[in-house]
Amino acid sequence: MELEGSFVSIVKVPGLPGYDDYSAVEDGKLFKIKLEDLVKDSDNDGYNDIFENCFGLNPNNKDSDNDGIDDFKDLNPMFKSEKNKFTQLYEMLLPDYGSENLSNKNYYFEIFISDCDYFHQINSKYHVLFSPEDSKSKTDYLKVTDVSSHGIGKIKRNKNNPNLFYIENWGNSGMTHYSAEYKNGNWILEIGGGYII
Repeated sequence: MELEGSFVSIVKVPGLPGYDDYSAVEDGKLFKIKLEDLVKDSDNDGYNDIFENCFGLNPNNKDSDNDGIDDFKDLNPMFKSEKNKFTQLYEMLLPDYGSENLSNKNYYFEIFISDCDYFHQINSKYHVLFSPEDSKSKTDYLKVTDVSSHGIGKIKRNKNNPNLFYIENWGNSGMTHYSAEYKNGNWILEIGGGYII
């Protein structure tokens, strides 16, 4: 298959953080692509190699996190899920889509930029992927593509109360700051501020 396209460079737009524009470097280039390369699935897990390489999954291992669940069926295919009070806190702050069952939609993912081990270990109700915070650790695709529309910050401990923590989450149109207290096996969240655009 042959496609005509352009080479582009990414242009950072001053005053608009997170907004990138694209400028054509060379137009009218002819790209040749083998169809078998587009559909190649080396580990036969259901995701093609291009997808797995773009998002940091292992295209040669159908169970990238070695938790016994094939990537295609694993709601958190990059990291082994755990159950503890901190993963529970992160799970409470995940975007909520009501009664819609997204767990069986294998090509729907929420992608978060985070290096937090507790966040990585969540038991999600839908498919999640994580992108590293450090751009040097990101795949080439994640370096040039904004794929995250939600985020949850790292947990910060209150210096005077070992059961009180602070955390924030954000989406496309706002950010919310929370204080989170762990009492009797449950988290109590209080909104401490934030903004809506």
